[in-house]
Amino acid sequence: MKQNPSRNDKEEIRELLRLFENLKNGRSQSFLEEESFEKLIDHFDDKEDYPQALQAAELGIEIYPYSSVLLVKKADLLLATRQYKAALEVLEQAELLDHNDINLFILRTDAYLALDQQEKAVELLEEGLLLFSGEERLELLFELADVYDDYEEFEKVFDCLKLILEEEPTNEEALYKICFWTDFTGRNEESIKLHLNIINDNPYSELAWFNLGAAYQGLKLYEKAIDAYMYCITIDEKFDYAYRNIGDAYIRLRKYKDAIEMLEKVLELSRPEEVIHEAIGYCYDRMGQYAQARFHYRKASHMNPEDSKLYYKIACTYINEAQYESGIKQLQQALRIHRTQPEYNLAMGMALVEIGEYKTAIEHYANVIKSRPKNVKGWSAILECMLKADLLDSADEYALAAYEATGSKPVFIFYRAAIFFAQGKTKQAITQLEYAMAKAPRLIKKLIELQPKLMQHPQVVDIIARYKRTRSI
Repeated sequence: MKQNPSRNDKEEIRELLRLFENLKNGRSQSFLEEESFEKLIDHFDDKEDYPQALQAAELGIEIYPYSSVLLVKKADLLLATRQYKAALEVLEQAELLDHNDINLFILRTDAYLALDQQEKAVELLEEGLLLFSGEERLELLFELADVYDDYEEFEKVFDCLKLILEEEPTNEEALYKICFWTDFTGRNEESIKLHLNIINDNPYSELAWFNLGAAYQGLKLYEKAIDAYMYCITIDEKFDYAYRNIGDAYIRLRKYKDAIEMLEKVLELSRPEEVIHEAIGYCYDRMGQYAQARFHYRKASHMNPEDSKLYYKIACTYINEAQYESGIKQLQQALRIHRTQPEYNLAMGMALVEIGEYKTAIEHYANVIKSRPKNVKGWSAILECMLKADLLDSADEYALAAYEATGSKPVFIFYRAAIFFAQGKTKQAITQLEYAMAKAPRLIKKLIELQPKLMQHPQVVDIIARYKRTRSI
């Protein structure tokens, strides 16, 4: 009958602790081997009992003064207790005994970083890269990448990961990390070349295919990205991030039906997420299938009820179907969360205009103008609302204010002309129209859009014809 290894370990530790207590109390008959001190240090370290761990290390070093392993463990404990300079001194002693221990480089690097001596850390690791090979060299490259990350030398992070993959093309940690850093640094061309080389020798590396797709996607080469991702999911049909990115690429190509298929696969493979339902909703929205879009936007909003944007998107689907009352209710939800958001107020104003609530619509348009005083859209919306509501005196004041606030945009001269025509002030209207046509004749379409009957007005027709002849000469 086999003994329980866990029980044996516990018994061994109990015995080691008993012997350790005897040694501390000066009972010379007790004896501990070097390996026993290592186990004791690890035991105390695991329990975060650093004083006891340090005591065990010091006692062990006293008995085994030439043990580089015990010195390294002591240095590690000094680092854990923020005694960085003391740790460096101990590591110097350890180096005299065994200068080929990679832990010397790792721990000294940690100490230098803690003392904000990045240059020394980099110099040390670069020195180590010349001494070590294989797994140990890769470990130092990862360490160096972390140093560069901490000090925001992001291009060098990419360089380190590239070196790792050139030495070990199937290193998963490097493959995962370089995908992020390729996107962050924008070094997509280099990533494509690197991963094509990896794939040539390792055609079944799904991570390499995924990274290749991501690099193509970073260059907006969406068809090539999709091809690479397809190889990825052929190798691993449960690689949900590949389906996500294919979905995104199809959206960029406006292939919404294909995008929905891929995004629904993500929902099958992983926990439902707000962002996936929102993306599916967007696809149905763009296809004009508003009920389906609402279904997914609602799913997303149930997952994140405080995301005002989702209520806004649901509202837009209703407005697109001319269900203005339903749209208004959703916009009210969005505005409870973000009262001054310009897009929400603009949409609310438009919906209110459609049901004849001009006064309330003007209030919402005023919020848009307050948030974005230089934006033409808000001023145009409030002026058109005032024209519909026959608030012509106020409209002229707003048209003047809009002209000044937007840096003299000529479209507002056309608005003033429309207002004067609506007021029956033909002479002033013609003067404004002449001035507007001199500034931007192509914007005459705005006046015609506001008052189509003006195309039957002889003076207006004459002015338009005159500017057409002038342009053709």
